[in-house]
Amino acid sequence: MNRSSLAAVAVPVVTCLATLGTLTAWTTTGNAGTPARLTATEGRVLIPAGHDATAAFFTLRNTGTADDVLTAVTGPPGHRAMLSRDVAVGRNARSMAMVQGATVPARGSLVMTPTTLDIMISPPPRLAPGDRLTFTLHFRDSPPLTVHARAVRPGQERTEGADEAR
Repeated sequence: MNRSSLAAVAVPVVTCLATLGTLTAWTTTGNAGTPARLTATEGRVLIPAGHDATAAFFTLRNTGTADDVLTAVTGPPGHRAMLSRDVAVGRNARSMAMVQGATVPARGSLVMTPTTLDIMISPPPRLAPGDRLTFTLHFRDSPPLTVHARAVRPGQERTEGADEAR
């Protein structure tokens, strides 16, 4: 093997070893990131005004360094639970549209409200103020998260000071 052939082989090998060493050091020091770490505040579910549907709301927090996506919701037995979004359909008119998923950003929050993203429950369960419903939130990458929502009258959907589910 001549000198030029040896140099041609050595350059890629040394480059690969240097890259592998750098990536190993970067990962070992914690700079490679962390998966999503999700929690949810205890939510609110609106006491239904009609017979078609009602909605539940949560605030999801992600303390990890990777985004995750809320992809589905399992609600109380006998009731369908679906992600929905409030959308403008004209002058002062709004409608509801089903959503395939919602991103919970890294080091951020996804806040559900009556005028943004919510969980539509159909048919609506019979609820009295203070009743609690259990939901399971399903994510693209993280394990399912079981959360509780307390029944409130419309206008009381804010969730400050609520307990957190893990």
